[in-house]
Amino acid sequence: MTGKVSAFLATGAYIGHIPVMPGTFGTLWGLPAAWAISGLAPAPQAAVIIAASVLAIFISGRACEHLGRHDPSSIVIDEICGYLVGIFLLPFTAFNAILVFILFRFFDIVKPWPISLLDRKVGGGAGVVLDDIAAGVYANIAAHLVLRLLNN
Repeated sequence: MTGKVSAFLATGAYIGHIPVMPGTFGTLWGLPAAWAISGLAPAPQAAVIIAASVLAIFISGRACEHLGRHDPSSIVIDEICGYLVGIFLLPFTAFNAILVFILFRFFDIVKPWPISLLDRKVGGGAGVVLDDIAAGVYANIAAHLVLRLLNN
């Protein structure tokens, strides 16, 4: 895969080059991706998310090399994977999609421990993607708790 192709994919078809809030705009690509896999049973859905994350690690690593920087803000493929983790095992409804979007962006920006540790200590494509996966896990747990509280 060439550096240009990697950069195109990693930046979400260049949406990551938007000068304001590229991560937030990049996360928007997660919405149609989540909707597309929402009809799958949990195991195939998990397999798609894992495969997408592994591919994102590879693509992000190549894009970082091409762009000459570690984890540039223009790379948004990691936000897409993080969002998919955030909405995993939740019904794809408008409320859930927005709730997870807000929670994921919160955890991705604030980076509570161990997200901050992953962000600082892990290099390459894995370093780009794993902190967003962790933010997605936090968002998923928080979304489940919010929905449980609202349904009681």
